[in-house]
Amino acid sequence: MSHSAEPMPMSARRSGPLKGEAQVPGDKSVSHRALILGALAVGETRITGLLEGQDVLDTAKAMQAFGAEVQRVGEGEWVVHGVGVGGFAEPEGVIDCGNSGTGVRLIMGAMATTPITATFTGDPSLSRRPMRRITDPLELFGAQVTAREGGLLPVTIRGAADPVPVLYRTPVASAQIKSAVLLAGLNAPGQTVVIESEPTRDHTERMLAGFGATVTTEVTAEGRVITLTGRPELRPCAVAVPRDPSSAAFPVAAALIVPGSEIRVPGVSRNPTRDGLYITLEDMGADLIWENQREEGGEPVADLIVRHGPLRGVTVPAERAASMIDEFPILSVIATFAEGTTVMNGVAELRVKESDRIDAMARGLEANGARLEETQDSLTVHGTGGLAGGATCATHLDHRIAMSFLVAGLASDQPITVDDAGPIATSFPDFVPLMTRLGAQIG
Repeated sequence: MSHSAEPMPMSARRSGPLKGEAQVPGDKSVSHRALILGALAVGETRITGLLEGQDVLDTAKAMQAFGAEVQRVGEGEWVVHGVGVGGFAEPEGVIDCGNSGTGVRLIMGAMATTPITATFTGDPSLSRRPMRRITDPLELFGAQVTAREGGLLPVTIRGAADPVPVLYRTPVASAQIKSAVLLAGLNAPGQTVVIESEPTRDHTERMLAGFGATVTTEVTAEGRVITLTGRPELRPCAVAVPRDPSSAAFPVAAALIVPGSEIRVPGVSRNPTRDGLYITLEDMGADLIWENQREEGGEPVADLIVRHGPLRGVTVPAERAASMIDEFPILSVIATFAEGTTVMNGVAELRVKESDRIDAMARGLEANGARLEETQDSLTVHGTGGLAGGATCATHLDHRIAMSFLVAGLASDQPITVDDAGPIATSFPDFVPLMTRLGAQIG
């Protein structure tokens, strides 16, 4: 669904036991990176399991605009004929990244050290999100940036004609910042270094190595030091996209809170920089069984079996936040169905996502009968083992807020409605049919 479509209200109501297999879509983070690195390689990159949500489709269109050949050849199967590092052509029109913060920030990095000019825009939600955290380090390479007041979209970048390598310490734990700097470093001479005090998802480093770049990671007293040698000739490769652990979180949560449920989620990424939610759920006493652990496309994956059972409140340490930053909205729902208090620390970054996710979840859960408190950097939920429901929740054009409240409605006393389920298509276009097949009452 386009981000300009009319709002699409949707409701979820108490359901019977959820049963079956949940084949969640491909990982969104890996999908974006596969398209971008495929476009920067020389030759043909074949991608299987690509997420065909709107966010990723917008990145595919952007790569075409920069001169790469991008073609869909089957369900989740795409072929990219790349133009090589430094080979991007100047796009004829504005690059519209829709709702995707990952897409726009990584693409900015990928073009910032090529002497071309590009203008980036997005939907109203993306246009409120901070871009200076990306454009500031890109200017260190020599790029010139023009933006709306506050560093907001639309943003125009004139790529550096003579880029210089950069050493950059990320000011906040953000894989998007790290990735944008590393992608910019591809077309800079010498070594570009990123230092992050807290580890973030490492898909970019893994995939850069898979495409033939020289990239190293060292853990030091300063944090993780990632060093990229610039000006490689990236070689095309086959990329098998694992299933998205962030998308899997929604059917997993539903199975945990709907009595009698048991589902299987095959081929979920078990990347250690993405498993914070699942560690937290195990701390809460969740019945999770991982089977058939293996590696696909350079990423560890496994099959997950989830069964309903009692859950207890826990305290989530701040240092775990980066490995589960997208999962806090659904965790706040799970926490309401647990017994006892769950404290989520280190969550300030959620306030600058597609929406202020802390505020959106707090207001929606309160309206449906939950008791909670929030600070700038924490959310505390007092779980009672259930939720009254009965209210309509504002999604603020945020796919994860919409899915979280719909999952909550599957186990609440009264139905829960979201004001717009349309944004779900950006990351999980098959969400409603998949949940319906498991037995969820959504519509």
